[in-house]
Amino acid sequence: MKNLAPPLSNLQLEILKLYSTNLDNTDLNELKNQLAKFYAKKSIESANEVWKEKGLTNEDMDKWLIDA
Repeated sequence: MKNLAPPLSNLQLEILKLYSTNLDNTDLNELKNQLAKFYAKKSIESANEVWKEKGLTNEDMDKWLIDA
């Protein structure tokens, strides 16, 4: 018998819990900023890992910017 995936991910379930909380605009903006910072940090960490794997340097980036 095939197992079915749950209809909602763990992230979706947590967000649904937040929907039941009525935040004022200040708190809502703070939450949005925290989420943006979280995903920005993850993106930077991922990019840094790729740079390490490929052995890239700041000089490589400077060259790419000049050549562009």
